[in-house]
Amino acid sequence: MLTHAQIWRAVDRLAERHGMSVSALAKRAGLDATTFNRSKREAADGRARWPSTESIAKILAATGTGLDDFMAMVDGTSGARRAIPLIGFAQAGAGGYFDDAGFPVGGAWDEIAFPAVGDEHAYALEISGDSMLPLYRDGDLVVVSPAAPVRRGDRVIVKTREGEVLAKELKRRTARTVELRSLNPEHPDRLLQEGEIAWIARVLWASQ
Repeated sequence: MLTHAQIWRAVDRLAERHGMSVSALAKRAGLDATTFNRSKREAADGRARWPSTESIAKILAATGTGLDDFMAMVDGTSGARRAIPLIGFAQAGAGGYFDDAGFPVGGAWDEIAFPAVGDEHAYALEISGDSMLPLYRDGDLVVVSPAAPVRRGDRVIVKTREGEVLAKELKRRTARTVELRSLNPEHPDRLLQEGEIAWIARVLWASQ
């Protein structure tokens, strides 16, 4: 059973992870800066006030945080850390780093310590260049889950069978095609045939 204290503690942890105050987190999500202030967490008569589902959804979207990761903050397991594989985004298109299903393989990966996530095969990519501005900047890290279900609106990493690696938003997926929305307005959206795609994986978290 979720408690009032657990939910608010998770909001605080999410802000801390991204090096922000709760006010800055609220503003990044397009909310009023006072949305998560401590004065808003209890009514004048002492009754507990809970953050709305909409406000939680907005801060998760604004920080690229998956629900599983947020729930780990709720139950306190986000403090546990483990090493996850890391490579540069440009390297991801080369052979030898992934198996046919998009899971990391081989011994050429580096590692970083990261709070435990639900997917034991999760890995990190370091962004290079400015093609993914304004969402992802040069040097940002994105943590990717090849096992997580991918839904419309998710930020995803896609590798084509020709070796191209893309960071996009999943706009629409049918039995035959995948429509991807560009994160950078200067770059076009993409329409790929399912047969062109080697794998597609959901972005769980990004350092921003």
